Amino acid sequence: MWFRAAALCLSLLFIASYFTNKYVLSLLKFTYPTIFQGWQTFVGSVFLLIVWKLGWVEMSSNVLWSAKVSWIPGALLFVGNIYAGSRALSKLPIPFFLLLQNASEIIVSILMKITRREKLSFTKFLSLVMILVAAVILPLSDAQFDPGGYFWAAIHLVCVGGYKVFQRLSKSYSLNELEQQYLNYLYSVVILILAAHPSGDASGALEFPHLYSYQFHGGCCASGMLGVSLMLVCVKVKDSLSAEQYGIWMLLTKVLTACLSLAVFETLLNVSTSCCLMFGALGEALLVYAERSRAEIKG
Repeated sequence: MWFRAAALCLSLLFIASYFTNKYVLSLLKFTYPTIFQGWQTFVGSVFLLIVWKLGWVEMSSNVLWSAKVSWIPGALLFVGNIYAGSRALSKLPIPFFLLLQNASEIIVSILMKITRREKLSFTKFLSLVMILVAAVILPLSDAQFDPGGYFWAAIHLVCVGGYKVFQRLSKSYSLNELEQQYLNYLYSVVILILAAHPSGDASGALEFPHLYSYQFHGGCCASGMLGVSLMLVCVKVKDSLSAEQYGIWMLLTKVLTACLSLAVFETLLNVSTSCCLMFGALGEALLVYAERSRAEIKG
């Protein structure tokens, strides 16, 4: 019963987080990612610090201190991930963004093939081909094609894929997922604050027309708390469920998020883009099955 409640909480937080970010980025048009993501990572680092000091989560100060330099590449990939993701989400519908984000698994497979010579099963290869085909055809079929949105989505998926590979190759650092995220938050706050002025986001944000509106303040506060809460629940659910169960649940959550977003945010669909979304979802489902089969073979 507790597992079900935690998994349901994960889905609700995932939907609420994406909807809140989309609202601030697209409807309110707060397109200053160094400020927006800097705020989110600041809230995340403070919240993690509080729950750590209260003893609600386990993190080791000795491990954090010893890994602070070696984790810099991972933190840089994380910053690229959230910065490019914010840019892309501000321009693309949520279903399109989620489909393109799934293509990060292609980057993971390519890099793991190069670094570890990992072999791909036919099922996984087929799933990656399906995701790739859907991701390539989607921009070609998009009636509201925005080159900037797809450019930043490409940067986002490369950073996401690179970060996943860095996590796999950096297990010797003895960092658990919460410790990794805490370092990501700390580095991100510093990097994004330093980048705010050169990028022009600091001066642009001061001229934002909704700067003093309660909708903007509420959206920003909600985005910060939802982001760190989603991360904490994800960690708990991963520890409680098998990799297969977690993959299935996340797939269902993404499909539900995409479907609900069509009713909340204006999204122009045609036959081709709808087929791409369904084909991409089938590819992700096949990928979950492929990972299950691989785990059974290893077991």
